Amino acid sequence: MQELSKRLFDLTISLGGIIFLLPIFFIIGLVITLESKGGIFFKQIRVGRYGHDFTLYKFRTMKLQSEKLGQLTIGAKDSRITRVGLFLRKFKLDELPQIWNVLKGDMSLVGPRPEVRKYVNLYTPQQLKVLQVKPGITDYASILYFNENELLGKSEHPEETYINIIMPEKLSINLQYVNNHHRGKDMAILWNTLLRILHLNH
Repeated sequence: MQELSKRLFDLTISLGGIIFLLPIFFIIGLVITLESKGGIFFKQIRVGRYGHDFTLYKFRTMKLQSEKLGQLTIGAKDSRITRVGLFLRKFKLDELPQIWNVLKGDMSLVGPRPEVRKYVNLYTPQQLKVLQVKPGITDYASILYFNENELLGKSEHPEETYINIIMPEKLSINLQYVNNHHRGKDMAILWNTLLRILHLNH
């Protein structure tokens, strides 16, 4: 019953969000196209519930073929990111197309952020339990590590920092969510995410 209620909530918000945000989508798509060559959207295979792959959508914030140079980004120091991309990332606007993933049922509004297969393959059996729920657009770990790219940018070895420090800490937070999640907690996460994006909650 709780899962059905969450799905109905996701459907209502995602459908309304797509309709409401269409003009903003158009404007963002236009400025992306004017600044650099390539499509409006960035698509990437992520690992979803029960370990099933799905295609995640974002607004493109990097130059073409950038992913071939690595899947981690390191904030403003990353020369692959466009000027428009920096702005979109600052306010998490690049994540908006994932509303479509929510509508399709690949994701939920709230849940552990989906990871690429490369890093999921490093999960311990305990950490793999985060795949018992649908991944989400936001979660407590995303709020805590809102400036993750900047943190990685300060590291001499970004990937090692991510694998050995950031990823385990985020998974620990997400496991707590998996073991105890409900509508009230989801609403709190959505509200705190909005405050964090508006820089009202540090």
